[in-house]
Amino acid sequence: MDEQVLLGHGSGGTMMKRIIEDVFFEAYAGDELRSGDDAAVLPPLPANARLAFSTDSFVVSPHFFPGGDIGRLAICGTVNDVATSGAVPLYLSCGFVLEEGYPIADLRKICQSMARAAREADVVLVTGDTKVVNRGHGDGVFINTSGVGYIPEGVDLGGALCRPGDAVLVSGTLGDHGITIMSCRESLSFSADVRSDAAPLNHLIADVLAAAPDVRCFRDPTRGGLASTLNELASQSGTSFEVDEEAIPVRDAVRGACDMLGYDPLQVANEGKMVCVVAADQAQSALDAMRANCYGGDAAVIGRVAEADERRGSAVFVRNAFGGRRVLDMLVGEQLPRIC
Repeated sequence: MDEQVLLGHGSGGTMMKRIIEDVFFEAYAGDELRSGDDAAVLPPLPANARLAFSTDSFVVSPHFFPGGDIGRLAICGTVNDVATSGAVPLYLSCGFVLEEGYPIADLRKICQSMARAAREADVVLVTGDTKVVNRGHGDGVFINTSGVGYIPEGVDLGGALCRPGDAVLVSGTLGDHGITIMSCRESLSFSADVRSDAAPLNHLIADVLAAAPDVRCFRDPTRGGLASTLNELASQSGTSFEVDEEAIPVRDAVRGACDMLGYDPLQVANEGKMVCVVAADQAQSALDAMRANCYGGDAAVIGRVAEADERRGSAVFVRNAFGGRRVLDMLVGEQLPRIC
């Protein structure tokens, strides 16, 4: 096998066949991918199930970082997007755009990481594509993943369903991924270990739905963090959100880094956390289900849904320990480039 990606690896000939078989197939191919057909033929879905479909592209730099890499990010990000609808994720596609000269050894590591994340999430990579661009016309590797799953009968989730009085939960500490990427990009060092939270959360979501059937919605607080997510939900549902600053879990190292860099941790990206809005009388059940999952040990109830504000309409408010209240706006502009 060649040591670097060459233009011939995207040519459609023997070199392309070699990289597909020796790198991609070796890492994660099942029967559907190995069939070699232009489309994966998949089994029928359960009766009365609806399809959930999502797609995302991943361009993060650096490609490897504490807690993960671009491959794990690609699998987890798409699995989580499909799962937020209440769906059971089943199948993923994967498209690579590789730059001439990219080390094959790094590509193998990425593919092996993707395979581990897919096994953890119980999903299968069933189809893919590879393109190679000239040296200097990419950034090593870009990945596009699309995911398909099915929504069981009786499950109906969406941001528009949030109602005044509902409880708002998060599945764990916020800002870990964004600060990890920033520390790698800018060669910052912190006294405490800061790692990306990239994780597949479909099993956590399934556990919460089983324990608390009156969940209104789940949302993945990635770019723009909790602030953008809650503002989106408030706008969708015509409500306001009120959160307790003291109840929001943030690691001390992340909070310290945000203070140093001038960031609000509530606007920093996450890749392994979930926001959940649930009927108030089921909040404790949802919280217990989150905390019982390996990725929900730091879960917390952080606030509630309220009527739209008389002056600001749909908005998000944060209360501090002294009783003061501030507006939590969506992120404006690009705070942290290429976090996913």
